[in-house]
Amino acid sequence: MRVYARMVVEGNAPGLPPIRAKSMAYMVSASSPSRQCVPLLRRSSAASAPRGQHCFCEAVAHNLVYHTLLQRTARVLLLGCLILLAGSTASGEDLYRTAQLLRSKHSAELKQLAEWCDGQGLREQAEKLRQRFGPRDPYKTYLPVLPVKVGSEKPPADAPPRLVEWHERWTRLRRDHSNTLYGLAKRAVRQHQASLAFDLVLAAVAINPDHQPARKLLGYQEYLGRWHTLFEISKLRAGQVWHAKYGWLPKSHVTRYEQGERTVGGRWISTEEDARRHRDILSGWVVRTEHYAIRTNHSLEAGVALGAKLERLHSIWRRVFIRYYATEAQVISLFNERSRSRMVRRPPLNVVFFRDRADYNQSLRATMPGIEKSIGVYIEQTGRAYFFAGEEYEERTLYHEATHQLFHQSRPVALDVGRRANFWIVEGIAMFVETLRREGDYDVLGGFDDQRLYAARYRLLEDNFYIPLDQFTTLGMQKIQRDPRIATLYSQAAGQTIFLIYYDGGRYRDALVAYLDTVYSGRDTPSTLTDLTKTSYAELDRQYRRFLEASVPKSSTPGREQ
Repeated sequence: MRVYARMVVEGNAPGLPPIRAKSMAYMVSASSPSRQCVPLLRRSSAASAPRGQHCFCEAVAHNLVYHTLLQRTARVLLLGCLILLAGSTASGEDLYRTAQLLRSKHSAELKQLAEWCDGQGLREQAEKLRQRFGPRDPYKTYLPVLPVKVGSEKPPADAPPRLVEWHERWTRLRRDHSNTLYGLAKRAVRQHQASLAFDLVLAAVAINPDHQPARKLLGYQEYLGRWHTLFEISKLRAGQVWHAKYGWLPKSHVTRYEQGERTVGGRWISTEEDARRHRDILSGWVVRTEHYAIRTNHSLEAGVALGAKLERLHSIWRRVFIRYYATEAQVISLFNERSRSRMVRRPPLNVVFFRDRADYNQSLRATMPGIEKSIGVYIEQTGRAYFFAGEEYEERTLYHEATHQLFHQSRPVALDVGRRANFWIVEGIAMFVETLRREGDYDVLGGFDDQRLYAARYRLLEDNFYIPLDQFTTLGMQKIQRDPRIATLYSQAAGQTIFLIYYDGGRYRDALVAYLDTVYSGRDTPSTLTDLTKTSYAELDRQYRRFLEASVPKSSTPGREQ
């Protein structure tokens, strides 16, 4: 049984908390598990779904992303959403240039409207517009948190005429630009530029969240004045509502739940009795969300809160890595309403959340010796991720291990991913996703202000530590995880990953997604990355150093940054 286990190891850049890295993957027998381990270590049905039965329509239902179509040298793109085929035609390149020109035109119109707002004394509105076209960190990916409510806020009835005019002009700009982008998307899909087409649809929805054709393509429907997925609509039509503390409940139960009662087997009991019934993890609460089944013996509320975080991650992962789990043909099929309706829904992803460290250790120790050193674990063979509540819990670990689960269970993969070579990218991409955080109205990934990426830069530029790629790519899982320099190796893996994502405006993004596909398919060799990038490892080494050097603020050095 192979296990991805997260633990704290020594070593990091000065002034930062300890880097949390993997231990050596456990290869243990499950022939004599403890009584508690048996149900928790059975293989999840979600791990064995056949190829071609991904719920592609529901998967992209949350794939709403802000995508600024900047010039190639300065754009902030999603990792997998703008991956053009290597042999793109001249017409495809024309479409891409058209998209760039449209973005520039829209930015100019926003700037003009912002200047008009300045002249009218509408400072708040002017600032809102400038945030739309202002500069962004080129080493970050920005994903807007889109509104669920249908329709934008309108000025009050007694609003001054200048405020009404601003709202009308702003609404018209958004509507016209989103329609233009969607029209270009339909042209792109007709010319077999499916990636560009899907990217343009995402951009249209980011600009105008109420663009109905784009929302429908992405799996959303307008229902009772709000945008919902088909899963959510089915729950609502069944008389259920989503409660932030208690999850999906029959609407008639909400008041009694809020008063401290719970229902079991058709009868009402106290919260104290409910807690006693679920104290053992085997009889714990099972919280169902759209994509997860979470078993916990901490509390119903903790399971629901964890589910909300996992759904947020799931949504973002699906947006960013669409071309990892979906083929070009599947993206094209999204423009065919009949094809979308035939997609099959995948089973839920299974997560176990223990009430504390002691229960986590006791339940998993017999099957996974050394579990005491871990702070979270994903077991590939069972298709389950395990976490626990308490002081050691952290969202970075949750996102990291859940990312492993998503890469393993969103499509069929090899049984020995990264075993022989190229293991660094398996961890590197999970470390990239664990940088997820909220900045204002955006979910953000990447950025050198994150501790992982700061450490990568520090190790190379201050410590002068670096394993050349022609050696790094030969290392399999056990070699990396048995190395006493594991924390430093993980820092390099994090840096190398963000290099492949952001270097030269995203030159290697398509190669990176193809690299992930090849590694997870088990078809990789130590030369896979150089073959896909069409660049020698020696040149990639030089580019990596220049990339990190260029990311240092001009007013500081890596060792002096705060």
